[in-house]
Amino acid sequence: MVTKVRAIVTGLIFGCICAGLGAFFGYIAQRPATAQQHTKEADASQRNEDLRIQSSILDEISSKNIEDYLKVLTERPHIAGRSINEVDLVNYVKSEWEKSGLDSVVVHPYDVLLSYPLRNKSNYVAILNSKGEEEFISQRKEFVIDAEQNDPNVVDPFNAYSPSGEPQGELVYVNYGRVEDFKHLNRTKHIRVVGKICIARYGKIFRGDKAIHAELYGCAGLILYSDPADYTVPWSRVYPDDWFLPSTGAQRGSLLLGSGDPRTPNYPAIKSAWHLPDQLLYTPGIPVTPIGYVDAVKYLEKLTGNEVMEEWRGGLNITYKYGPGFAGTHRASRMKMFVGTHLEVATIHNVVGYIKGEIEPDRYVIFGNHRDAWVFGAIDPSSGTAVLMEMVRAFGKMVKQGWRPRRTLVFCSWGAEEYGLIGSTEWVEEFEKELQFRAVAYLNVDISVQGNYSFRGVGASGLRDVVFEATKLVSNPDPQEIAAGRTKVYDTWAFRSKNNHSESNPGLPNFPSLGSGSDYAPFQHTLGVSSVDLRYTYDKSIGLSSYPVYHSVYETFELVKKFVDPNFAYHQAVGKVWAEVGRRLAESVILPFDCLVWAKDLETKRNELLSTYGQKMVHHGINLEHLDDAIARFRFAAEKIHQQIKNLTSDTSNQIAVRALNDQLMLLERAFVDQASLPGRLSDRHVISAPSLHNSYGSTAFPGLVDAMFDIEMDPDQEFRWDQVKRQYSIVVYHILSAASTVDTVVPV
Repeated sequence: MVTKVRAIVTGLIFGCICAGLGAFFGYIAQRPATAQQHTKEADASQRNEDLRIQSSILDEISSKNIEDYLKVLTERPHIAGRSINEVDLVNYVKSEWEKSGLDSVVVHPYDVLLSYPLRNKSNYVAILNSKGEEEFISQRKEFVIDAEQNDPNVVDPFNAYSPSGEPQGELVYVNYGRVEDFKHLNRTKHIRVVGKICIARYGKIFRGDKAIHAELYGCAGLILYSDPADYTVPWSRVYPDDWFLPSTGAQRGSLLLGSGDPRTPNYPAIKSAWHLPDQLLYTPGIPVTPIGYVDAVKYLEKLTGNEVMEEWRGGLNITYKYGPGFAGTHRASRMKMFVGTHLEVATIHNVVGYIKGEIEPDRYVIFGNHRDAWVFGAIDPSSGTAVLMEMVRAFGKMVKQGWRPRRTLVFCSWGAEEYGLIGSTEWVEEFEKELQFRAVAYLNVDISVQGNYSFRGVGASGLRDVVFEATKLVSNPDPQEIAAGRTKVYDTWAFRSKNNHSESNPGLPNFPSLGSGSDYAPFQHTLGVSSVDLRYTYDKSIGLSSYPVYHSVYETFELVKKFVDPNFAYHQAVGKVWAEVGRRLAESVILPFDCLVWAKDLETKRNELLSTYGQKMVHHGINLEHLDDAIARFRFAAEKIHQQIKNLTSDTSNQIAVRALNDQLMLLERAFVDQASLPGRLSDRHVISAPSLHNSYGSTAFPGLVDAMFDIEMDPDQEFRWDQVKRQYSIVVYHILSAASTVDTVVPV
């Protein structure tokens, strides 16, 4: 019995020992796997950009595919809010992106306020004779040159958000409709425009600013036209024999000042949105409509009054006069406008696709292009849309082959950009809280190729060198430039923009700050997300205000294929640069922002400000040392963080330190954004660089401050105006100091 008990106990003890040893060795056996997993994750978190992927993506982007995409995209007119754009093309983009291998594709609808001309009663202008009869009626449609233009979905020329009306009055020529043009009429020529119909040529400033200026000076209506001096050249022919604007071409376009749905400022136009009443912000109160220069000449040649000064003369074969009113047999006649443009609520859509990041999925590198066009839009925006489609396909193929970016890639096809950056603005407003903390950068290509002269990059100064490095990788699409030894995109860009260089950047390509006019605006100017806009452009020295057929019915696939980029090599080059800029931002362990370029940019902007306004500011008691000290502090902080980058680059094993440093770099641009909008604006908050109140397209250094000083000597309330200048000055200094603290050491020592 004892022996039996001993045997049982011994067996139990042995069993326990074996079980314990089994568990122990099982634990030991598991430890290497866990350690290996941790090591694998650590290795993955430290991995740098894969240059094999770099070359694979660049090699994958095909000019032939881009051509094929453009052919599909431009088959029919696709204005925002109509089914061709909001159903057919939305489904096409979504389907193609899903086939490309994106992780997810989401469609975001918004109900927004758009604007259209009457379907069966086009806008027009005419001379109303003394008998009340209409003469010299303008064409209601552009002349059909190619068969593809004879499409019932072509929307006749109009200016969106113009009110309807039939004003009459004497005609006055107001040149470009700038503030200085109206001042010249009022102060120098003593010509009053109150109650008159004004006619202005397109160019120099945003058309919406022209309308607001005309309204402020009392005009009853505004006619816009494209003058040959701004859209043709004397030595060449027009479309279909060349790419220059035919006389019947008319430029459509929005008059909306600001961005986004006019009924839901600063908030998204989602189902639950509250809407403003009918009185809209930042839309003109007078009728406005565009015409071709085939009609403009009939009215301008009949004007009475003095001959205009030389800089007001356009390219029509007439003697340009100011008016008001007509001469000779038409002296009793008046100008009449018929504008039936009306408002209409429509549903627009953004298509957004994602490739989830492997290591930092909560950090977004965002690519964007708008999809809607006034007519066929072969240049604006479909040249960019075609490139976006091919770039998505190339990235998707890499994902199918097992690659995944470090950070998340976001691809956006925006709706209703032409009306006032509506799709992108609504999306930014809807996801503002998320984007503030997750968006690394926004990379915009609106038009990819509007000419074949040189590459052009515009953007946040901290991204300048990322764009430079990308263009140094991409082969030059111009064979003649290659033969001259300029083998890369960068080489021609640097060579052909050298006349624009400041003394501080000798030999570098011109890289100006962003104004407005495309979907980067809500990212850059509202959120402070560092943004760029990329494209190939034409030779600006020939004097064109834009590419010639801008927003006309003649902007077709055939024009692009025949005159702009026959082999689509320039489109391909833009696609490669765009992809490489995004890949670098998505893949680099340490974000490739350059704070020292930011510092130099602040110094340049400071010098420009003081050269224009410095003496006046000192005379009115403004201490300019505050600005100097703030910029000096920013430069000191920039130098420190670049030393930190240098130290960390050699050993990126401390992922918390890497993440903290990247957060500082990513959030730097946010530090220049005020909590309140700039004066006179709804959504612009960037105090260092944003559009001016007097030119919504261009970029102005220290916009709030400069606008406060605009024409200040003419204001009778000098004390109030200079108090506003001092306030804006203090805001600028504060934000530069805030930016310095953002990139300074996390804990002050």
